[in-house]
Amino acid sequence: MRYRLSLRGAWAALLFVAFAATAAAQTGRVGGVVKDEAGQPIKGATVTAENPDASPNSFTATTDDKGRFSVIGLRQGQWTFTAQAPGFMPESGRLRVQTIGTPNPPLTFTLKKGGAGPASALGNAAAKDIQADLALAEADYNTGKFDDAITKYRAIMAKAPALSVINLQIAAAYRNKKEYDNAITAYNELLKTDPNNEKAKIGIGMTNMEKGDLAAAEETLQKAAESANPTREVFYNLGEVKFARGQAEDAAKAFQKAADMDPSWGKPVFKLALVALNKGDKDATIKMMEKVIAVDPTSQEAAQAKAVIEQLKK
Repeated sequence: MRYRLSLRGAWAALLFVAFAATAAAQTGRVGGVVKDEAGQPIKGATVTAENPDASPNSFTATTDDKGRFSVIGLRQGQWTFTAQAPGFMPESGRLRVQTIGTPNPPLTFTLKKGGAGPASALGNAAAKDIQADLALAEADYNTGKFDDAITKYRAIMAKAPALSVINLQIAAAYRNKKEYDNAITAYNELLKTDPNNEKAKIGIGMTNMEKGDLAAAEETLQKAAESANPTREVFYNLGEVKFARGQAEDAAKAFQKAADMDPSWGKPVFKLALVALNKGDKDATIKMMEKVIAVDPTSQEAAQAKAVIEQLKK
């Protein structure tokens, strides 16, 4: 669901320009290894790559018997990678992915013992088999065969129940099909095994927004924002919902918190610029758009910001 602001007159035309700029369609590859604190490879670990600006915006891979993984098809931009394995605490890291032709540095995850379930929770499922199955499911997802993808994802979880994180992919497929209640059910299935999974909480909030239940969306994300360690994504998405509810000032506060948590992230700064644009404040809009370009010069938002500035200065 695209974020839309309710603008008037010429400002609406400027907003159209802001969203008209698009990034190149080339893709890149990121590989790496997942190991334990003793340096031993972790077989069957799940590595998820996420970028809310990309389409598709999520990929999943599993490690082989040497702890190696590879994610292919990533659009250029800032991606968050999360490695998880039964019996270990998850670990996340961010990487600005370059497209084919520019090598991306390998990622190394060192997972600490902890979390639910023994390391053998994958049962008899072979990591290589799971990796192959995931590749087939991802291929269906990426070509819009969402029903087939859902069937394959569920089959993978039947083989390896520990990979409950795959519910995120199932939920995403349902959202693409506009089957919002099924998507929320999938997110809740993940929360049963991982009650603190923030991605599932954000997903429930944004799915409620997509189905038109803005009150439920705000309630979910507000609770997530008031939790012990909310991330920048929680505040960003809370800002989206608050603006959709006509709460421009509260939305700006949420976007500002997201920007403060990661000063190099241009996306919330861009939304702050759009809030100023919606108010008709030309000077503040230009100032914030220039900040987007300064803090995140290679992002889609920077390209959009340049287009808006050009129009405003005519």
